[in-house]
Amino acid sequence: MAFELEHDWQQNLATPRARIGERAKTRLLILLCTVWICIGLLGHQPWKPDEAQSISIIKNMLQDGNIAAPMATGDIIIQNPPLYYLTATGMATLLSPILPLHDGARLATGLWMALTLLMVGMTGRELWGWGAGRQTTFIFLGSVGLVVTAHLLMTEVAALAGVAMGLYALALAKRRPFRASGLLGSSIGICFLSSGVYVALIPLTTALALPLLFSNWRDRSFAIVLGLSLLLAAPWLVIWPLWLWYSAPAVFHTWWQNSLQVFSTPFHGYFLNLLAWYAWPALPIALWGLWRYRAVLFQQREFQLLIVFFVAAFVFIGFSPDDRGIYAMPLLLPLAALAGGSIETLRRGAASALDWFGLILFGFIGFLIWLGWFAMMSGWPAKLAERMHKLSGLGIAEFSWLGFIPALLVTCIWFIVINNPRRSNRSAVTDWAVGMTMAWSLLMTLWLPWIDSARSYKDIMLSIQKALPASYTCMNSSNLGSAQTALLDYYTGIRTLPVTAGQGPECDIYLIQDERKREKIQPGPEWQLIWQGKRAADRRESFRLYQR
Repeated sequence: MAFELEHDWQQNLATPRARIGERAKTRLLILLCTVWICIGLLGHQPWKPDEAQSISIIKNMLQDGNIAAPMATGDIIIQNPPLYYLTATGMATLLSPILPLHDGARLATGLWMALTLLMVGMTGRELWGWGAGRQTTFIFLGSVGLVVTAHLLMTEVAALAGVAMGLYALALAKRRPFRASGLLGSSIGICFLSSGVYVALIPLTTALALPLLFSNWRDRSFAIVLGLSLLLAAPWLVIWPLWLWYSAPAVFHTWWQNSLQVFSTPFHGYFLNLLAWYAWPALPIALWGLWRYRAVLFQQREFQLLIVFFVAAFVFIGFSPDDRGIYAMPLLLPLAALAGGSIETLRRGAASALDWFGLILFGFIGFLIWLGWFAMMSGWPAKLAERMHKLSGLGIAEFSWLGFIPALLVTCIWFIVINNPRRSNRSAVTDWAVGMTMAWSLLMTLWLPWIDSARSYKDIMLSIQKALPASYTCMNSSNLGSAQTALLDYYTGIRTLPVTAGQGPECDIYLIQDERKREKIQPGPEWQLIWQGKRAADRRESFRLYQR
């Protein structure tokens, strides 16, 4: 049985795949990647919590010129190193004549995701041969948990590109050791300068563990990769910390202490449960691959690499400070790569079931999005229109050709792709990726005005600014969240002074944020309420503004 599985695996790599229609498939991949990356980057305000912090950091970099210590308004410690913020600041500056600051900066996310998709496709091709890179990319694009976070102003997007580069470098190590060395060193550096120590440990630990665990990684070429990559990673790891230490010693020491405490939080298995929906469709195909090639998993370099990489990523992500889905993105990389090499061996009935599940799922989602848009435009069905108006807080729904035409085009493309009479294992993941892209595109074209209305803080912050007296000395705040603090500064330039425990407000303006299940703060009789309000669709938080 073991011999048969190994022979089947070797034949799967050695047998040339059919090249019929390769040009059309490549064009579909390029079109799909372009639409998937670009849709959703422009046309909406910064959304909390992650985009609020990021846009505040970018604004502060532009205004203060302090690029060594990236901090949002209200922060006293560095949350992340500056690489992503530098690229976003550069994009925002370059495009400032034609785009708002947040839209220009968000295009940096598109650049990092383009690099990620390139690395994912090249990893699949390097591991499994010609044609597998395309399928690996399709599987990665179709990941349910990736699509939203991959379009936001988030430093984790740059870290994901770094981790993907590290996986490709290790896959390339035996065939092109010198090229792999440069890629692996850059990968460690990009991860470190994007999200800090714990993400950089994923490719580094994988590279060190492979020769310790498996004899077929103990060769001269991989020794070259290890030595050169560590040498090339050194400038990435040293220059910025030294710069920070020289320019802001206190900030450096605080950041360094926090970095050393990366494993001080207890390990949690939240991400294992998250993968049950987050990693579809890669997870079931990857699990099938593990079962199908179970006899050779620890004998072949491809499987050894992906298993060790996944374990390293899962361990280090498990020590992340928060159990949030954004930290799980690196886990998708080895799963998609393993699924890309296993899709051909998936039994036809299972592939058809996966295909039909995707067609029904995304067809139903697309129908609901179009129905909701029609209800908002026409007022019918009345109950649905009323519900959507209430959830979005948007009073008037205006028709936009700029949203309608792209939505119609992606829907037509989806219909054309799924009506292909030739059904195969590969068409299942292709249909899934096209369906995910269609659903995301419909949301970001037809529904974007309503989603942005529900999530944006622009109107409420401008209302606070408008209610202020003509002259005042400063503004205190109580219970104002970090995201709200950052967005108040972004939209109005107002920086509040938080009221600490045991001390009363010292300024002549006082802003209070109320939460639904939290006791309200009642200022003394010397304070006069001059404004109160909330976002139209928000039922949990509101704001009150007082003048002494």
